[in-house]
Amino acid sequence: MLKKIAIATLLSANLMAMHNLELNINDVDLEAGLKLDMGQFNDAVEPDTTFIGVKYLKPDSDYSDYSSPNAYTEVSFLMQRRVSDTDLYAGMGVKINYINNDNSDEDFSSIPLSFKLGYNLPTSLPVNFYGEIFYAPKVLSLLDAKGYYEYRVGVDVELIENANIYVGFRDLETKYESNDKYIKYNRSAYFGFRFEF
Repeated sequence: MLKKIAIATLLSANLMAMHNLELNINDVDLEAGLKLDMGQFNDAVEPDTTFIGVKYLKPDSDYSDYSSPNAYTEVSFLMQRRVSDTDLYAGMGVKINYINNDNSDEDFSSIPLSFKLGYNLPTSLPVNFYGEIFYAPKVLSLLDAKGYYEYRVGVDVELIENANIYVGFRDLETKYESNDKYIKYNRSAYFGFRFEF
């Protein structure tokens, strides 16, 4: 009997864990991402707390200081937890990003550290507010990079179970060895869809 209860508990815990796939756009930019919840693969990891993700951003010069910005890619790791018994959650993580500059000899890569804060409104229609910040000083910058910072804020609404729509704002800034100031890589508002599975 105890074995059946343990198996049922394990299965229900895995059902609560969610991977997610997202796509967001504005009039000229496209961003796609995938996050895998490690709680679905490893029984020792609590669901909805540890994520590994990949992201791709194809920006346009309309929202950039670069005349023709190249694609941005990243691989990320995030750990997050609810704060006590509240609807507030906090997370910390790290990612590695890369921008291949076809127009110059400079390639950009950095390993920014991140902090995330969010709040789930306790309403019948799930609404989530969130913000995250990423920062890489020179010591965490690779190739021709000298620094990186990024912030994002947004709100999402779960209209259908496991399907969210969201709006957000992002600002990605890069600094190269050849230039001692941050340059706007992409600063834009966007809307998108997130599917959990």
